[in-house]
Amino acid sequence: MRRSLFGRAWPNVIAVVLIVFFIFPVYWMIATAFKQDRDIISKTPVFIPFDGTFQHFTTAVDAPDFWTYVVNSVTVTVGAVLISLAIATLASFAIARMKFRGRKTFVLVIMAAQMAPWEVMTIGVYMISRDNDLLNSLVPLTFFYMMMILPFTIWTLRGFIAAVPKELEESAMVDGCTRSQAFVKVIFPLLAPGLMSTSLFGFITAWNEFPLVLWLNKEDGKTLPLWLSSFKTAFGNDWGATMAASTMFAIPVLILFVFLQRKAVGGLTDGAVKG
Repeated sequence: MRRSLFGRAWPNVIAVVLIVFFIFPVYWMIATAFKQDRDIISKTPVFIPFDGTFQHFTTAVDAPDFWTYVVNSVTVTVGAVLISLAIATLASFAIARMKFRGRKTFVLVIMAAQMAPWEVMTIGVYMISRDNDLLNSLVPLTFFYMMMILPFTIWTLRGFIAAVPKELEESAMVDGCTRSQAFVKVIFPLLAPGLMSTSLFGFITAWNEFPLVLWLNKEDGKTLPLWLSSFKTAFGNDWGATMAASTMFAIPVLILFVFLQRKAVGGLTDGAVKG
């Protein structure tokens, strides 16, 4: 009996330990954002800021060009996600439904692009941007982010399209729809879970990217990850403002995750049976 109870309990214990291990840094970031300066630099850790303050959030929001960097981050992130979804939806449909010469090679290229480190493209992107006077511009940054998330998006959407029964598409074509109309009216509505999951991955990837914008964009072309490194005083880093800015930086991703996770509930083909 004891052995049986232990066998059921130890996975839960390990799960709790792992949850605490991964959640604690996030909690410490949020708690530090509300701490007084004396508690932040105190040798004795302050786990709960009972006399918290919003001053660090005010410092972050009042930083020079804060809203410019917010607009930059939203522009390049949303732009990269939308462009990648548009291209990946068509490409994944071709891979999943059509037979053409070089199809297997194309799939292998997508997999290789997914596995290859994106850093290998940075020199080429920098030289192209420099030669075309696009440094400090959001255009090359948007397309580079799109290239980063495109292979994963194509590969994931391919699986969702392949899971849709061909009979649904063929039934629509028998009823008079063209191949394009069958895709738009039958397959595309069933891709909602795949579109949401891939857009979430793409958003997180582009939203958090730091090295490339450090190399390509300065001044007004910065995004929020680069802006986070700007909180310094004559005595060193302003950790309170940095943690407050990091907390605000994480909020859009959290909101998007909660929204998409709730919307993605349901079967892939629920309600797809023709009545």
